Amino acid sequence: MKKTGLLALCALFSYALSAQTSGQVAQYSSNVGNTDGLYNHAMGAIGDKLEKLDYSIESIEGSPYMDNTFSKGQLYYGDEQVGNIYFRYNAYNEEIEIKQQNLEGEPIRGLGKDKKIRLVANGESMSFKTFVDSQGNTQNGYLTLLSDGDYKLYKHIDVVFKEAKKAENSFVKGKPAKFIQFVEYYLEGPDGKRIDQVELNNKKVLNVISEDKKASLSSFLKENKLKIKGEQDLMKVLSFLNS
Repeated sequence: MKKTGLLALCALFSYALSAQTSGQVAQYSSNVGNTDGLYNHAMGAIGDKLEKLDYSIESIEGSPYMDNTFSKGQLYYGDEQVGNIYFRYNAYNEEIEIKQQNLEGEPIRGLGKDKKIRLVANGESMSFKTFVDSQGNTQNGYLTLLSDGDYKLYKHIDVVFKEAKKAENSFVKGKPAKFIQFVEYYLEGPDGKRIDQVELNNKKVLNVISEDKKASLSSFLKENKLKIKGEQDLMKVLSFLNS
């Protein structure tokens, strides 16, 4: 009996590691019970995308992380809070790196890309989602919930790597390699079927709104002379949609 249980556990970890390294979305049992259980179920290998760069991380301007330090957050599986964990979001790798105690020398692991897992820190909730970008491409990644309700607004941090550029001559300086950070916003409708990128433009926001809300939202934008140019403008739109 013990041998059978051990084999099953090994198979689960093998699947988790395989899913982490291959980019698949892993699914875990909800019967985890506590932080140790979820941590062990959800941990995986760190992606090697950074290691494949032909530069040392110190020579690159910017950072692949939202914050280089590990922050304390509450770990949830579904609606169940199972404890605290330390994490940082590697937006370049599209993964969350975790520690259980945040001790120096403690191994860094990757959080399983399970859609039932979410992290809450500073009043914001981050979870793994499937969404559609402005080009119509289906993506998987971590979204931060900004506004909840019938309509949900999410933020996605994307980091791209730009190669160094050598100096063309003595008059034109070269440019170092760098990580460039972008912020994208996504909207989920009342039916919960899709999460679509919403661009900072009145017309494009109206394009992703359900037909029954378009006319009233258009009137709201005109009456309030609201031109959507930033996050706070989108928050006003969500406040109206969810009123």
